[in-house]
Amino acid sequence: MGKYIFRRFLDLIPTLFVVATIVFIITRLIPGNPAAVMLGPTASVEDIEKLTAQLGLNDSYIVQFLNYLKGVIQGDFGMSLSYNQPVTTLILERFPNTLILAISALSIALLIGIPAGMIAASKQNSFVDYIVMLVSLVGVSMPIFWLGVMLVLYFSVNLGWLPATGMGSLDDGIVPFIKHLILPSIALATIPMATFARITRSSMLEVVSKEYIKTARAKGVREFIVITKHALKNALTPILTVLGMQVSGLLGGAVLTETIFSWPGMGRLIVDAIEKRDFVVVQGTVLFIAIIFVLINLLVDILYKVVNPRVNYESKGGEK
Repeated sequence: MGKYIFRRFLDLIPTLFVVATIVFIITRLIPGNPAAVMLGPTASVEDIEKLTAQLGLNDSYIVQFLNYLKGVIQGDFGMSLSYNQPVTTLILERFPNTLILAISALSIALLIGIPAGMIAASKQNSFVDYIVMLVSLVGVSMPIFWLGVMLVLYFSVNLGWLPATGMGSLDDGIVPFIKHLILPSIALATIPMATFARITRSSMLEVVSKEYIKTARAKGVREFIVITKHALKNALTPILTVLGMQVSGLLGGAVLTETIFSWPGMGRLIVDAIEKRDFVVVQGTVLFIAIIFVLINLLVDILYKVVNPRVNYESKGGEK
């Protein structure tokens, strides 16, 4: 187990290198001169050229890339061109806000999606099963940006129940804070919730057909105990796989949600940075999200062993 975790840590290095390279290339393809954007439309050509040289934008791409990698290895994502702050500081300021939104959305998705999938599996081919599958199909197909706009129009504009944008402060009380959190959380949770319902149902259906489940039922074990104790535990492995992907997707999907609801997280930071041609911020935030992504997937692999001790990491060259 220890050797496997160490090897996976080593695997992260080429993965992150590829991500850093791709992000560097794409950000250089964004049209527009960051110096011109920073100085505004009234800036003279001389001022733009002077600032361009100060920012090191006249260096070759290879020199810029090597300087960028050197900083990343040292834990320095660079200095923002538009905010005039270290990118690491900006990320640490915004990441807690994104994390709050992601945890809230994930909680909604898990608390509704997994029980819905369990109920659908236990009542296969019933009216309840069809309703759960229909709703989950609609949920997984619904674009986040469209759902976010509809939620704002209905609950904020028409009914006036919830604020449309912004993030509440805990200094103003827990109720305003939660009110600001509800709509973006629902919008962000819809697709993961539908995905959890579908994967839980299919995984549970496969497990409940096993002999030990039939034996438990034959012994008179209550159906609730059979489903929650015996079937769910053995159906968790594919759910954990989806969980890792959805947590990572929530961080990435927060870009659209935070933009719609003006949520001051990393997604909003990336959008603002793209508008300002601040490619240093874009590089840093995307690479930070990639690091979170690979670490979450590593954690999921470790949880496989916790949930199912029969998983053998040392066989087949270390693969489970």
